[in-house]
Amino acid sequence: MDALHPRLLVDRFPEMFEFYQGVLPTLVGAKLIKGTADGYYANWDVDDQAILVLFQRAHIAAVVGTADLPKQAGAAQDHVMFVCRVEDVDAGAELCVRHGGTLVAAPTDRPDWGPTLRTAHLRDPEGNLIELQSYAG
Repeated sequence: MDALHPRLLVDRFPEMFEFYQGVLPTLVGAKLIKGTADGYYANWDVDDQAILVLFQRAHIAAVVGTADLPKQAGAAQDHVMFVCRVEDVDAGAELCVRHGGTLVAAPTDRPDWGPTLRTAHLRDPEGNLIELQSYAG
């Protein structure tokens, strides 16, 4: 049973599916368990535990009664970030960009955050913030 996992509510499901299917297997060894680019739901697991689920926003909005509300209230600081521990931050950032991600903070060492920590920050095709991180040693 999956205890916790992020579920991204997305508008551009096919594009988001292709992005995450293009990067998650290489970045974190995730396996697509269910879904296709033509659907409204997809999930990826690592070691039989869900690590990410995509869900078409319109489907959940209909369920919870928010379909008539605006999708976004305007520019704001991020509220969530999808963090992936990876072997190579630089290679991971390049992979994400090749699949449609946008680099927002280049790979850099961050010793003030943690000894030997290296990170890069990107946005997926819908603008969700992603942190790639690795610890040397």
